[in-house]
Amino acid sequence: MHHAPPPPVDRVAEGYVRLVLAVGTHDSDYVDAYYGPPSWKVEADSAKLPLGAIRARATALRADLGQAPRAADELTRLRYTFLDRQLSALVARVDMLGGRRLSFDEESRALYDAQAPSYDEAHFARVLDRLSARLPGDGPLAARYDAFERQFVIPVDRLDAVFRRAIDECRARTRARIRLPPDERFTVAFVAGKSWSAYNWYEGHNKSLIQVNTSLPIHIDRAIDLACHEGYPGHHVQNVLLDSRLARERGWVEFSVAPLFSPQSLIAEGSANYGIRMAFPGAERVAFERDVLFPLAGLDPSRAGEYAAVHELVTALGYADDEAARRYLDGRISGDSAAAWLERYALMSPAQARQRVGFYDQYRAYVINYSLGQDLVRRFVETTAGPHASAARRWQVFADLLESPRLPSDLVPSARVPSARVPSARVPAASGSGVTPAR
Repeated sequence: MHHAPPPPVDRVAEGYVRLVLAVGTHDSDYVDAYYGPPSWKVEADSAKLPLGAIRARATALRADLGQAPRAADELTRLRYTFLDRQLSALVARVDMLGGRRLSFDEESRALYDAQAPSYDEAHFARVLDRLSARLPGDGPLAARYDAFERQFVIPVDRLDAVFRRAIDECRARTRARIRLPPDERFTVAFVAGKSWSAYNWYEGHNKSLIQVNTSLPIHIDRAIDLACHEGYPGHHVQNVLLDSRLARERGWVEFSVAPLFSPQSLIAEGSANYGIRMAFPGAERVAFERDVLFPLAGLDPSRAGEYAAVHELVTALGYADDEAARRYLDGRISGDSAAAWLERYALMSPAQARQRVGFYDQYRAYVINYSLGQDLVRRFVETTAGPHASAARRWQVFADLLESPRLPSDLVPSARVPSARVPSARVPAASGSGVTPAR
């Protein structure tokens, strides 16, 4: 009995997955998650294709994709452009591993299909002036902010209880809006010594491991930030949807792998950040933190509103992260100068700033995926849903985005945010299963 060969696009998809695994033998950070056939991973590790051969095969796959017949339905058309752009980003990453130097913005466009806006010091100084008025007192603003923050650290012996309660709430709010498999779940582990503050390792079959880095103090706002971003409705939910709806139900094997340095990551990080606002719209976040998390952490609930107001302003400094990375990776400032810049314009402590520069060294232009990704996802959801849409309609658009093969350039006519915009949710520029920089 003869079996018909798979459609051309399916052959390209399999080739793409195998090439992602092949790049992973040269770059330990590249494969963020894989839950396809185990034999493909074994074969990739055994063959260890040279970079030149990977590049040639990726170029050939893009040519094959260009000759494949186009489908009529929108989701399949999106699949074609997704595969093409993911392969293009793979080629760019291979070239970088081979020694090619790209500017920060060139790398952003090549890997993530988008470019972050650029801001000068005056932009951040205006935000800092407003924040200074919120934190009166003597001494530099950074020192005053650090002293303020120290009052809202979650005690180590209460971390697990606070995080579990935040996760339970995020899960309940998400499951009320998005249909998820009944067996989906994740476990939480506390680790130390990482360049990131949290990481979601999706393990396939609706399961994730979320690691939270305790090397630096964890403030009370991070409970909801990380529970939403890494879990519900963030990375865990998106990975479950892509795995169950596209990889398993449709047989689209390209969604059994997640290359970190690719356009897929900008959608993942942007939706994980914007998902915080989806789960806790308006004043609901402050109310939950005041009534539940502050008491659980042993903090004064009467200060929850004050804390939220300060952090709303700090969020407006989100693109300072991108700007520091751009200047540092383009060679315009040193690592020490980048850390000092972050201390001044992003109000990071010296330890946080040094850790963030380490993040730039390891992940480079990946930082654009947080603030820029959030803004692009926000714009797409709010524009598609409409200005007066109900919460149910916004959740529908958001869920459709999570389980579709859209690219950053699909979200708006131009994948650049006007320079007048600042991030809208209370997430300091914090995979993709999700790598979240420390803050």
